[in-house]
Amino acid sequence: VQIVESGGGLVQSGGSLRLSCAVSGLSGSAFSTYVMGWYRQTPGKQRDVVAYIVSGGRINYTDSVKGRFTISRDNAKNTVYLQMDSLIPEDTAVYYCNAGWPIPTMTPKWNWGQGTRVTVSS
Repeated sequence: VQIVESGGGLVQSGGSLRLSCAVSGLSGSAFSTYVMGWYRQTPGKQRDVVAYIVSGGRINYTDSVKGRFTISRDNAKNTVYLQMDSLIPEDTAVYYCNAGWPIPTMTPKWNWGQGTRVTVSS
């Protein structure tokens, strides 16, 4: 399985970004069976789950992004998205996606992609 994240960049506080995560190497509709999550990591800290989504519609966000971030998925495209609005400097991190289990721990299932860097200036 290969993961490619994209969409990061430099944005001012209060701005928005939309991250995409394309997953390849899965057969048929396998992607739809996985719980997909977005994670983020800052230097010196562990990689934490930001949000996850189950194909059946269950969604969860970490408290610090509730009301600002929206996770979605397109199973036909093997892609998961993270719409990030009202960004704040504390959101600055490298963002990764992965399948995870069990919830809510979301232990990652696959090798990590390269991530996409988000920098929010004040």
